[in-house]
Amino acid sequence: MNVRTLIFLLWGFVCQAQLQGLVTDASGKPLPFVNVFIENTYTATTTNEVGQYELAATKTGNYTVVFQLLGYKTKKIPAKVSVFPHTIDASLEEESVEIREITVGGKENPADRIIRNTIKEREINTDKTGSYEADFYSRGIFRITNAPAKILGQRIDMFDDYLDENRSGILYLSETVSRIIYRKPDDLKETIVASKVSGNDNGYSFNNAASVNFDFYENHVPLRLNTISPIGSQAFSYYRYKLEGSFFDDYNQLIHKIRVTPKRDAEPVYEGFLYIVDGDWALYGVELSISGKRIQTPAADQLKLTQQFTYNSQTKVWAKSSQILDFKAEILGLKFDGRFTYIYSNYVFEPVIAPKTFTAEVLKFEKGSNKKPDDYWNSLRPVPLTTEEITDYEKKDALQKRKESKGYLDSTDRIKNKFKFYYPVTGYNYRNSYRNISVNYDGVLLGLGFNTVQGYNTSTGISFTKSDKEARTYTTAGTNFNYGFAEDRFRAMGYVTRKFNNTSRRTMSLSGGNTIEQFNPGKPISRVVNTIATSFFKRNYMKLYDRTFAALDYSEEITNGIHLFAQVQYNRRKQLFNNTDESILRNPDGYTSNNPLAPNDFTTPFFATHHLMKGTVEFKLNFGQQYWTRPDGKYNIPNPNFPTLYLGYQQGFAGSEKELEFQKVSARIAYDIELGNKGLLGLNSRAGKFFNAEGINFADYQLFNGNLTHVGQTERYLHVFNLLPYYAASTNDQYIESHVEWDD
Repeated sequence: MNVRTLIFLLWGFVCQAQLQGLVTDASGKPLPFVNVFIENTYTATTTNEVGQYELAATKTGNYTVVFQLLGYKTKKIPAKVSVFPHTIDASLEEESVEIREITVGGKENPADRIIRNTIKEREINTDKTGSYEADFYSRGIFRITNAPAKILGQRIDMFDDYLDENRSGILYLSETVSRIIYRKPDDLKETIVASKVSGNDNGYSFNNAASVNFDFYENHVPLRLNTISPIGSQAFSYYRYKLEGSFFDDYNQLIHKIRVTPKRDAEPVYEGFLYIVDGDWALYGVELSISGKRIQTPAADQLKLTQQFTYNSQTKVWAKSSQILDFKAEILGLKFDGRFTYIYSNYVFEPVIAPKTFTAEVLKFEKGSNKKPDDYWNSLRPVPLTTEEITDYEKKDALQKRKESKGYLDSTDRIKNKFKFYYPVTGYNYRNSYRNISVNYDGVLLGLGFNTVQGYNTSTGISFTKSDKEARTYTTAGTNFNYGFAEDRFRAMGYVTRKFNNTSRRTMSLSGGNTIEQFNPGKPISRVVNTIATSFFKRNYMKLYDRTFAALDYSEEITNGIHLFAQVQYNRRKQLFNNTDESILRNPDGYTSNNPLAPNDFTTPFFATHHLMKGTVEFKLNFGQQYWTRPDGKYNIPNPNFPTLYLGYQQGFAGSEKELEFQKVSARIAYDIELGNKGLLGLNSRAGKFFNAEGINFADYQLFNGNLTHVGQTERYLHVFNLLPYYAASTNDQYIESHVEWDD
């Protein structure tokens, strides 16, 4: 008994109502990704990487099975099926693509005429599939090849469990089966009925139909960037075309093979082939590639997108039946490749769509979708697993069971928890992985700093966390300590935080203690930057005050797209003065005082010690926000077509002096505008108004983020003025600020 026969016998035990077989070329070599479908239906699948297929059939009878692959002649095989599973093998011959005489006016390139007609008929062809229901299957595989043992002299062992003797193997393998409902232009509802991730029996695959809705009838295809379609309205500005030849398919329709080449290499454009149906001017197939540099992903060598369309002579619609995305990438000597396979089948065009089908919930995982047994998958999976994939599931499932056992977790924790002599300085983390408990000590090294109030100072802390991985919730309690040597002052604060769920993300935190704070709560000057600027150059920009406080914070998404942040706090504030003038490098200019408004006044108190209660409420509004629902939570998808709006109200009350009390209203709008292949335009504007605030404390003013150190501390600069003095524009009246940033 040969291996192929054994495989088919094994299929017979787990598969019901299926046609199955092997597809090869004329020499007997298996052909991957052959479209296989029952004639005049959208019951379809594709062969796997070794040419095997499984095709669902609901009842016995007479069938005509169609085998279609770009570059090969389409083949139809009639079959009388009396028992399942039923085997139908096929051998395909290469297509003879011939240059045919095409009469055009003048000397116009015949390929240009074909493309112009295709562009002209885009709307008609896309309208034919403007509303439908369909079954959707996806499989993603991500490999690493010949991984080095070391990178930059450091041992790389994170992949060792997955690699073979050649240090190659599968890093990620997942599948989903779902039902999709689509309505042009943007409505798509997907319900995932089964989800599987190799090595994670609680995993949810992120493969979904919406993220791979690559429609070349549109002007742009959202592949990393908005890439330019070679049949978009502006295609002739970006592409050249050449007619490679034409052939007739089994429906006696003339198919043109068009070579596509970019006019300029630096733009987000493709190269490869389009197959176009003469007369209908519909897509028959797509074989296009794009380099990583064209989509601003230098690590990616190349991405190849292949689409095949099937024709139904009854509906006269060419519908996308399969889509393959291949990629190769290299990062720091690590070579990756992968393939994502997507199958569309059982189309129902112009279905009756129930009211309220299309809501903000665009994707939903059915309960238990990630717990389906192997028998379920074996009866449902439209593309057979390869031996490599079967082995990966078996290997990683066994590995997961071993790694989740108490004995394994305890043994690895014992190694990781082993105490070393330098941990009091660098920090230490103790974990009990089986109980999902961890205790973290920060150490003193990373908390070292220098400022003119405390001199050299150090901070550290200890925290305890108990988490629930399946529910994605946690409880954390901890305390932080700070000591300033020149000030000879010890401070401490504590907190406890609870995340109650992963749907609305309700989170509450209680904190209190004594800390040293910057006047600007935005903390525009980091501890490291201030330490260098102060101790080396005597530029003590950071101004500080003493704060004793108690605070209760609450946050939750109260309804889709509307987030609430609330806080009530008690503050006792006290003026601080410089306690040191030492520095590493001598500077005759000396330090300024700790008074942000009087840098040369070292004796007059900036403010009197006082106490004040403050209440803050802020709403964050994400317009047009969509979301996914999974049993372990809600996952929001911001709508790039709308800005994010923040509305806030703050009140100071119960002050030790009446003049310290105030009211403040504020608003902020943030918007990232995608400019296609021209980059990203970021906007951030805020405005506010104080009421009854003439005598409030400087810490309650609106302060703006300046940067006199000229050291960039963020990737983007939508919250900072790089030439503004830190305290010059502070106000207790009305204000407005705006930032604009263009990233090419």
